[in-house]
Amino acid sequence: MKNFSYLLIVVILGVFSLSSCQGYNNMVEKQEAVTAQWGNVENAYQRRADLIPNLVATVKGYAEHEQETFRQVTEARAKATQITVNPEQLTEESLQQYQQAQDQLSQALGRLLLIQENYPELKANQNFLALQDELAGTENRISVERNKFNQVVQDYNAYIRKFPQVIYAGWFKFTPKGYFKSAPGAETAPKVEF
Repeated sequence: MKNFSYLLIVVILGVFSLSSCQGYNNMVEKQEAVTAQWGNVENAYQRRADLIPNLVATVKGYAEHEQETFRQVTEARAKATQITVNPEQLTEESLQQYQQAQDQLSQALGRLLLIQENYPELKANQNFLALQDELAGTENRISVERNKFNQVVQDYNAYIRKFPQVIYAGWFKFTPKGYFKSAPGAETAPKVEF
């Protein structure tokens, strides 16, 4: 009877150890998926940042009197590319700070693109049109990558909160990651007046 008790304890400990190892390995894989997807998000934003100097240069050739807009775009781009987020610390706060800088850049780009209304020659410039198309495609890529990021974060966050992973997730410092959220006011459609 004593041997049976020891055997039962050994079997239970063995099963728990195997479950813990597999759970730990799954958490590592899911955390790496979050990190990889974060890299994809940063890559999409970097693509946009790389397009901006060419867009500004093209517009400058036609709109010499728009120096303030050029300055705002350049400053917003510099700020957006300086803010980085460590994949180990993808908290709601760090993502919000990152997103605020990207939103400021988006607003500055919007003002830059509105300049075309005052310069008919710019509207017809093939380089400008090609860059504008590239920028639109890049904005779509950013949206797709952010959506995928939120999906892998949701998978990771849910996994580390489930039992029994929740027990050893804390031991090994697997912490929840933050999500991208829409900008305040995005839920309200803009008014269009003709």
